[in-house]
Amino acid sequence: MKEKELLSNINARLGISELNEMQRRMAGLQLKGMVTLIAPTGSGKTLAFAIPLLKNLGPSDGKVRAVVMAPSRELVMQIFEVIRPIATGLKTVAFYGGHPMQEEVNSLSVTPDIIVATPGRLLDHIKRGNLDLSGVRTLVLDEYDKALELGFADEMKRVCKKLTSVSFVILTSATPLFELPDYLPKSTRSELVDFSASTSPRRQMQIVHVPSPSRDKLDTLIDLLRSLQDGRVIVFANHRESVERIHAALRKAGLPAGLYHGGLEQNERENAVELLNNGTTPILVSTDLGSRGLDIAELSAVVHYHLPPTVEAWTHRNGRTARQEANGEVYVITTE
Repeated sequence: MKEKELLSNINARLGISELNEMQRRMAGLQLKGMVTLIAPTGSGKTLAFAIPLLKNLGPSDGKVRAVVMAPSRELVMQIFEVIRPIATGLKTVAFYGGHPMQEEVNSLSVTPDIIVATPGRLLDHIKRGNLDLSGVRTLVLDEYDKALELGFADEMKRVCKKLTSVSFVILTSATPLFELPDYLPKSTRSELVDFSASTSPRRQMQIVHVPSPSRDKLDTLIDLLRSLQDGRVIVFANHRESVERIHAALRKAGLPAGLYHGGLEQNERENAVELLNNGTTPILVSTDLGSRGLDIAELSAVVHYHLPPTVEAWTHRNGRTARQEANGEVYVITTE
């Protein structure tokens, strides 16, 4: 696509009149070799890689020409909703677990230009003989660090073996990568686009320590949530059982809370996010599954009921608030 048409679509269809510094940097890339983009969640990373991806595509030629792999269905849908409206004249499809397979097969009756998918579902289509990826020139591995954490390395490797014509690769991550995958096409040109230092922690993010007088922090959490100004809040805990217990306690206390973890059905998770977004249940209690890939507008605060297990989890949880130029608060509840 021509850059002028692309920028016009971004303005008209996404309501973004001016790109941020990271997006401008990505828009100016040479469209070959390997690019590693390091930037926090909420910084506009999806659009940042969508621009060079689309610039690298000419008119449709009856082949799949770009593949984006992401580690969760929520992230796949978020990417799809950014790319599809601005990719005029091009067909974009989304494949992910929990989505009816027959619907996805039907969407291949006309070969798509761009596929956004989880690694497992994409590999499933390849095994069934539904896809020919030999014409793919552009590959994006989004949230590559999270994909490794969730155990998708083998699936990504097996998919990449089918991508024999790739000349342009984009890897994205919220945290620095110490080792790049050895199964990607070898390239003499490699570029690092690192926007992590300038936004971590972001200036508009306030981090507040909340000491709890008792080991069971539920009363402290309830008091904290009641004291906050109206706004959307995510409460993070480390385990499904804890999330269920916290959610039940908040509902018993009369607080409008939703529930989000990997043990729920896809429609239940989507409904929880929708109720958070529309303000029906402005509190969401979640495992770290909710720390990436969710499209949540104007989240005012994040609460760490449990301290996150890793630095990466801390980064991604906090990335749910103070997105772009908005303000946000991070509360950390601790006991002795």
